[in-house]
Amino acid sequence: MKKINFLNIALLFFVATYSQVKYELGKVTTAELEEKIHPKDSSAVAAFLFNKGKTYFNYKQGDGFFVYTEVEVKIKIYKKEGYDWANKSVAFYVEGNSDESVTFSKAFTYNLVNGKIEKTKLKSESEFVEKTNKYYSQKKIVMPNVKEGSIIEYMYLIKSPFITNLPTWEFQKDIPVNHSEFSFNTPEYFTYKPIQKGFYNPEYKSGYHNETITFTNVDRSAIYSGSASRTTQDVTFEVSENNFVIDNVPALVEEDFVNNINNYRSLVSYEHVATRYPNSTATVNALDWDGVVKTIYNYDNFGPELAKSGYFESDIKTLMAGLTTQEEKIVAILNFVKSKVKWNGMNGYSCNEGVKNAYKTNTGNTAEINLMLTAMLRYAGISANPVLVSTRANGIAYFPIRTAFNYVIAAVEIQDGLILLDATEKYSYLNILPVRDINWFGRIIRENGTSAEVDLMPKLVAKEAVNMSLVINGDGTVQGKIKSQLSNHLALSFRQSKLSLTKDAYLENLENKNNNIDISEYVRENETDLSKPIVENYTFSNSKDIDVINDKIYISPMLFLATNKNPFTKETREYPIDFGYPVESKYYISITIPEGYAVESLPKALSLSTGENVGSFKYIIGNTDRNIQIVVSESLMTPIVQSDFYPVLKDFFKQMVEKENEKIILKKL
Repeated sequence: MKKINFLNIALLFFVATYSQVKYELGKVTTAELEEKIHPKDSSAVAAFLFNKGKTYFNYKQGDGFFVYTEVEVKIKIYKKEGYDWANKSVAFYVEGNSDESVTFSKAFTYNLVNGKIEKTKLKSESEFVEKTNKYYSQKKIVMPNVKEGSIIEYMYLIKSPFITNLPTWEFQKDIPVNHSEFSFNTPEYFTYKPIQKGFYNPEYKSGYHNETITFTNVDRSAIYSGSASRTTQDVTFEVSENNFVIDNVPALVEEDFVNNINNYRSLVSYEHVATRYPNSTATVNALDWDGVVKTIYNYDNFGPELAKSGYFESDIKTLMAGLTTQEEKIVAILNFVKSKVKWNGMNGYSCNEGVKNAYKTNTGNTAEINLMLTAMLRYAGISANPVLVSTRANGIAYFPIRTAFNYVIAAVEIQDGLILLDATEKYSYLNILPVRDINWFGRIIRENGTSAEVDLMPKLVAKEAVNMSLVINGDGTVQGKIKSQLSNHLALSFRQSKLSLTKDAYLENLENKNNNIDISEYVRENETDLSKPIVENYTFSNSKDIDVINDKIYISPMLFLATNKNPFTKETREYPIDFGYPVESKYYISITIPEGYAVESLPKALSLSTGENVGSFKYIIGNTDRNIQIVVSESLMTPIVQSDFYPVLKDFFKQMVEKENEKIILKKL
């Protein structure tokens, strides 16, 4: 019994001690510095030993409430590849008379030198400000004396007058996080909507406490008599406490075919809903998508900009002369805007300098270009409206908040649905949007004030059609001809990445990519005619994809066209698989075998289907005398596949890759 009681006491002591772990800056131990690898992730290049944050409000008489966010960070560096984690950048707003600021403090690097802890302070020259754009700058620090095994610590404070724009707290990072905690304390005058996402949910606790503001009033009527008096008044208000804690959060690891890995990062953010001060009317922001859209539409740099037309009317009248069909008019206006105004690379649904200025200077942001496009289409008598979009880089618009969107495109409403347009992309076309736009759903805003959800996922199948004829020689070489056609999004991708290259540079890349073949007689068609597919014709010679062993020839009939690697090799998958758009590839291959040889064996035909209209694969092969014919079809019709379908997709790709790389065996007679 004594032994049992002793064990119980020891266990209770351990639990109590563990629960009272203090995460404080300046507390670095020899054991922490000696640690060579992360105990739960041996591949980690660095890890957050702790990451603590708190957001709260302070009142400044005459200026109102300011938002303060304090962050304390302690990071262990395991490998050289983790040195970047010893640098930190924090963005802040700089336009106009903004009082937003960032201040770093308590920044030190710790190393173990000859068994003793060495502490190096951040120097002032390693702290600087860089201007990001017209609206933002960033405060940066570069920690000193960083080595493998170092521990770095710092604290920073963000001070902001913008109560509607609060920082997001990430519980999950790209490296492991041993401990993360965040608190958000809100005065009763403000209402915020919490938005939480990710696979790892922190423990949450809430509560309340009171705070007091002391106001000082001066009796100004007595100033000139020299007897001015001051009085003070205390105002007590309730503060809502929101506290989050989580331990042992694994690194967020990028996977192939993921839309935006940040869509799945565990985090919490707060969207401002309402403000109500004592004895005043509440100001309430939108709580649903219709309200969000209406708020955005009423912004001075959105709705009123869309309504402007006087700056382009004469040009559009001239452009429309002689055009009869609606499609001709849409294409003409789209191409006109693309040639007239170049995208400056800035996203947003709000105009910066305005549509008139963009038209005059021939450059503009996303809103200026696509609101201008929408206005021109309307002027031409076409039913067009803007569509709010969240780009892939911005993440999926899960919740009805204004920051869910960061982009705007145009849509023409027709009997069969919508024609989506984006004039920021030189090679875009009707319903062929740049991939950055293809992010689940957007929101159309009609002139009558209504809005509706818009499916942004492409309905047009991106097609590849390849005709290849091969002549195999007895010495193990191959001569061939290829005609390749790419349409829709495959053509867009080709034009974006390849048309800027010189012909010599492109051909060198093509030869290297295709196992160092030699290409000649290269001809390309429809480079800039966006209504037609990209067409390539060329001849080639190849000696790398064929083996001659004794009196037999071994050749994979698809040569370099075969998919040679399964992109899905992990045992499990956490995130949805995103192919971007539906794709269909067809290969028609004709092979002439050398005289004096006959077919010993051919790969067997194969037909695969994943079910649920996700993927299909067909491999048909046959021969007559010295000629072999192969037809291979691949299709992925569902752009987004949920993770629970991963085992089926993994096996589908495995069988497809194996089949495409099987060899024909020819024997000498």
